[in-house]
Amino acid sequence: MDREMHGSSSTESFIPMSSIASGKGVEVAPDIYSYTTQIVNICFIGNPDKDNSFVLVDAGMPNSASMIIEEAEERFGKGKKPKAIILTHAHFDHIGSIINLVEKWNIPVYAHPLELPYVTGEKNYPAPDGTVEGGLVAKLSPLFPTEAIDLGSHVQALPVDGSVPHMPEWEWIHTPGHSPGHISLFRKQDLALIAGDAFVTTKQEYLLDVLEQELEISGPPRYLTTDWASAQKSVEVLQSLHPSVAVTGHGKPVSGEWLSTNLLKLTKNFNEIARPDYGKYV
Repeated sequence: MDREMHGSSSTESFIPMSSIASGKGVEVAPDIYSYTTQIVNICFIGNPDKDNSFVLVDAGMPNSASMIIEEAEERFGKGKKPKAIILTHAHFDHIGSIINLVEKWNIPVYAHPLELPYVTGEKNYPAPDGTVEGGLVAKLSPLFPTEAIDLGSHVQALPVDGSVPHMPEWEWIHTPGHSPGHISLFRKQDLALIAGDAFVTTKQEYLLDVLEQELEISGPPRYLTTDWASAQKSVEVLQSLHPSVAVTGHGKPVSGEWLSTNLLKLTKNFNEIARPDYGKYV
C-alpha cells in the first residue's frame, strides 16, 4: 500500500530571505542549468535541445514550487516534468518545495540511505547552532526548521553501485559532514560537479554575503554542519576529482582556474577557512 506524504515546518515555513540571484538561472553546460530559489540553488539536468528529458536535483526553499514548475516548463516545454528528483541532502532549503512538486508531478525521489530517516518521518535533524562563529544568519539559524518530512512511498535509496537513476553519465559520491547522507554528483567525461553543500561559493553565515552572493570559497554552512572531520574529508575527496566546473548549493557556479585554485586552497586551509573557531558541533 502506498504511504501518503506528510510535510512539516521544513516544507511550510517561509523564510523571509532572498538573494539578488533569486529567480535567475545560469546555463553551466547545455544540460546543466542552475536556478536559484531565494538563497539556494537547484539544478535541472537535461538538454532542452535534444529530448526534453530531465532530472531535478534538490527542491529549493519552501513555497517555491510554482517558480520551479514555471522554470521547468520555460526550459523544457509546457507540461514537461522531470523523471525524478535527486536529493543532495534533506535540509529545509533543499527539500522546501518537494511535497508540492511530487504531488504535481507524481515522480520518484532518491536520497542516500543515511538521509532517508529525515524524509520518511523517522528522525529530525539536530538543531541549528546559533552560537557558532559567524554573523547574523548564524545567529538567526535556530529559527530554521529541522523537522523530518515523510515522502511516503515516493522516496527510495540511491543504488548502492553509485549510479544515479535517469542520469546515466553521472555517479553519486557520499560526501558527509554537513549531513550524514549528503551526496555530491560527478560526471567523469567532462569533470562536472554538483557539490550540494559539501562546499559553497558564498559564505552562508553572514547576511550581506548571502544577499549579495559574494563570491568566496567556503566550507559547508556552519550552523547546520555537525561533523567537521567528515566535512573536511569530503572536501578533500571532491578536490581530488579535479572538477572543471562546479554548481554548489549556495553561491555562483564556478569553473576553470578559479575553481581549481580555490578548491585546493580550501582543502589545504580547511581549518582556517571552513571550520569555525567555536560552536557546539566543533
